[in-house]
Amino acid sequence: MENIETWLLILTLFIPRISLFIAYLIHQIPYNNIPFIGDILLYIFLPRVLMLIYIVDNLGTSSPWFWIHLVVAIAVWGKSSNYAYKKKFKK
Repeated sequence: MENIETWLLILTLFIPRISLFIAYLIHQIPYNNIPFIGDILLYIFLPRVLMLIYIVDNLGTSSPWFWIHLVVAIAVWGKSSNYAYKKKFKK
């Protein structure tokens, strides 16, 4: 079981796509069981889910980092869906 770099855990809370791209460039992507094409698709469409998978594979669900990332992901998705709903029905 490998550890995930602390800088990656912190930066992916705020800018997940950019942080994961930097980690790919410097070869510090954590070990995972996802095929490479899955890594690419999740990176493009759901980078927060990809980071949650990395955390579960390496640190487990009992890690505080898992719960912090899960709460942030739910908050971001909730806020963005609320924004889209208001924008759609704004007259």
